[in-house]
Amino acid sequence: MIVSPSLLSADFGNLARDIEMINQSKAQMLHLDVMDGVFVPNISFGFPVIKHVQQLCEKQLDVHLMIVEPQKFVTQVRDCGAHIMNVHLEACNHLDRVVQQIHDAGMKAGVTINPATPVCLLSDIINQLDLVLLMSVNPGFGGQQFIPNTLNKVKELKSLIKEKGSNAVIEVDGGVNEVTGKQLAQAGAQILVAGNYVFKASNPIAAIDTLYNL
Repeated sequence: MIVSPSLLSADFGNLARDIEMINQSKAQMLHLDVMDGVFVPNISFGFPVIKHVQQLCEKQLDVHLMIVEPQKFVTQVRDCGAHIMNVHLEACNHLDRVVQQIHDAGMKAGVTINPATPVCLLSDIINQLDLVLLMSVNPGFGGQQFIPNTLNKVKELKSLIKEKGSNAVIEVDGGVNEVTGKQLAQAGAQILVAGNYVFKASNPIAAIDTLYNL
């Protein structure tokens, strides 16, 4: 399993320490949630923080934009060292164009859908995507409880990817722990985003190992 700890749950007073922990762990990616207080009811951090993180982190950066009009920031995301730019289907009026902009900037393109958004809406774009992120909580805050219907959505998305011959991988974010992580792995998820489960653990590296070995 690919593990992508969520920076949102890190200790921002000891950011270098927490990122070094990620560097020493089996996590393959670092997930960065950018929130604008408009698309979601919270504000997190912006490009100066991402640039700082990129200088410290040895893992791939998965930048998840929970913002309106993400197409305005493709260049900035790339210049921050992101490997993946992840945008919400619900925030993009012209999703095909945004995906092309991300690819043209040299990044992998991810599309996220919220818990109430049906998987079928990805049908016409799935072949252009490198990654699909299913939110298993309502976006905007860490520490929420996992929404069980996400397991059905993972299976549905896996079937759609197979049907369309897409190479997109399935990522899940929200309420991930050793129990839900195992369920998601069995359903077909390939990347698990985990915030509190990792950063609030007494042994974060061991928590990452648990998910990695699912």
